[in-house]
Amino acid sequence: MTLIPPELTRLASSKIREFPDFPETGVLFRDFTPLMADGDSFGALIDGLAKVYEGKVDAIAGLESRGFILAAPLAKQLGVGVLPIRKSGKLPGPVLSISYELEYGQARMEIRPDSVPKGARVLIVDDVLATGGTAEAGAQLIESAGGIVVGICVLIELLDLKGQEKVSHRNLASVIQL
Repeated sequence: MTLIPPELTRLASSKIREFPDFPETGVLFRDFTPLMADGDSFGALIDGLAKVYEGKVDAIAGLESRGFILAAPLAKQLGVGVLPIRKSGKLPGPVLSISYELEYGQARMEIRPDSVPKGARVLIVDDVLATGGTAEAGAQLIESAGGIVVGICVLIELLDLKGQEKVSHRNLASVIQL
């Protein structure tokens, strides 16, 4: 298990806003735009995560769409590439795809297999772990393309949705657990 330094948790927690009933009634949306908007705080988060994963990964896979916001600067800081895992129909050329369950239906994600170096150690990055379906689908795509998933790192883990159960066989690191 990868441990996130407590100072990163405190920093990120101080910059999260909650919006009840968004995008629909009964949902409590966690917004991390205040964290992104504060250059010093966002930079400190990325720098801190880079220290955790330095020398342990060869690529960062960002999950569409808000995972891209975290994946790109983390990859830059680590000096590795970014592998976009996109929703169906967004990538040109040959793709690997997988369908997976969401809390409210099904979805499909894709990756270009030629973007994943064979045997590369890949970290999956996303903003939120809810049911775990998206993260597990991304991990399966990386493995199908020949990569090795070394972990999943999320900014926010929603404990009551039990996504950690779906990815319990993976190395999960959460900056914030709510």
